[in-house]
Amino acid sequence: MATTRNTGENTRLIVLVSIVATIGGFLFGFDSGVINGTVDGLQRAFDSDSVGTGFNVASMLLGCAVGAFFAGRLADVWGRRTLLIVAAILFLVSAWGSGVAGGSLEFVIYRIVGGLAVGAASVMSPAYISEVASARYRGRLATLQQIAIICGLFAAFLSNYLLAKVAGSSVSPSWLGFEAWRWMFWVEILPASVFLLALLMIPESPRFLVARRRIAKAEGVLARLYGAEQGARKLAEINASLAADHRPRFADLISKATGRIRPIVWVGIGLAVFQQLVGINVVFYYGAVLWQAVGFSESDALLINVISGALSIGACAVALVLIDRVGRKPLLWIGSVGMAVSLAAMTVAFATGALGEGGRLVLSGGMGVLALIAANVYVIFFNFSWGPVMWVMLGEMFPNQIRGSGLAVAGLFQWGANFMITWTFPMLLAGVGLAGAYGLYTLAAAISIVFVLRYVHETRGRELEEMQG
Repeated sequence: MATTRNTGENTRLIVLVSIVATIGGFLFGFDSGVINGTVDGLQRAFDSDSVGTGFNVASMLLGCAVGAFFAGRLADVWGRRTLLIVAAILFLVSAWGSGVAGGSLEFVIYRIVGGLAVGAASVMSPAYISEVASARYRGRLATLQQIAIICGLFAAFLSNYLLAKVAGSSVSPSWLGFEAWRWMFWVEILPASVFLLALLMIPESPRFLVARRRIAKAEGVLARLYGAEQGARKLAEINASLAADHRPRFADLISKATGRIRPIVWVGIGLAVFQQLVGINVVFYYGAVLWQAVGFSESDALLINVISGALSIGACAVALVLIDRVGRKPLLWIGSVGMAVSLAAMTVAFATGALGEGGRLVLSGGMGVLALIAANVYVIFFNFSWGPVMWVMLGEMFPNQIRGSGLAVAGLFQWGANFMITWTFPMLLAGVGLAGAYGLYTLAAAISIVFVLRYVHETRGRELEEMQG
């Protein structure tokens, strides 16, 4: 049945347009994860050292930071849907260009283009979902974004594994004589095309339309989503929340009463940064390198990534069930505790290793198993908590007036932290080793427990018009 009883709400349509928006999350995940299996190919093709390789891998994140920062503001001017369409086009350009690149500079340029798309999608997809869904199941629909991200990562890991297996390795020739690592990038062209076509069939965010004073169109969209009676009521609520305000601008992030940045902005920045300081993207971007460093073959390392991706999807599914029942804050602090413990176990395991031939870390059988189990437990806790919940909260915690600007600033910090963690990992690996690197991530996870308990406030069950800044 297309509508919910008594309200006229078109749940089927709301879910459908939310799923379309989450394809941006799928591409976010795929574009982030595909690099995992291409590191050896990039090193060989571009003859790069550890610093150069780290920059090639992390270069996309520079684009992500810029894309996330400007997407929020541009979406206040052009619309959420329009920005997602631009992102879909950039995904296509990046997927093609990254595979054809003949040198590091060309590759970095195309990866930065992809980063612009990832950054825009990372903030606009959850924002769009939050602005079309009602409070009673907004968390579940926004959590679909993280499931889509993990599905994208899983698809990239699986694609990388199969392409390398068929070719013999990531650097071996595959179809049409091109190396397998190039085909790993080109696979993304298919889902990016689907995303672009699907976006042409969904409506613009009604809250954006009201903010731009396109009332008649907003009324039509709300009527389609919620029915005429409830749509009219929501239109009045949105109008009331914006009536006393001006058009959104970055200056709104500063409180008129105190002259300082609003506390809610600092909380958003904290959520965004801590999600990265726990080191999750080291697993996503360098998983194959990590497991090869402790003795696994390239094929086994890529297979471990596939297993981790499957576990991540399961963890996100649990979050999907619990986020609107238990709430956002409990999931965050439980996840922080679980990550701190599992990261500490990985640190202990890596600390017992000895250097073997070629400077590779060698673990005893028991410690190798501990590291593998702890890593997957860590991934499960992250995707049960900080993975989906951070994006859900950023999409809903800001008042209407500052949602675009707040997302822009939080997104900039999130991707900036992502870049620093990703870029520095090869250097940490060469300097303080795996144990030292994971010791730092453990400390960040422990501090995040205190941050959540003290500064994060619950948003479950509250309409967006009720959010206070």
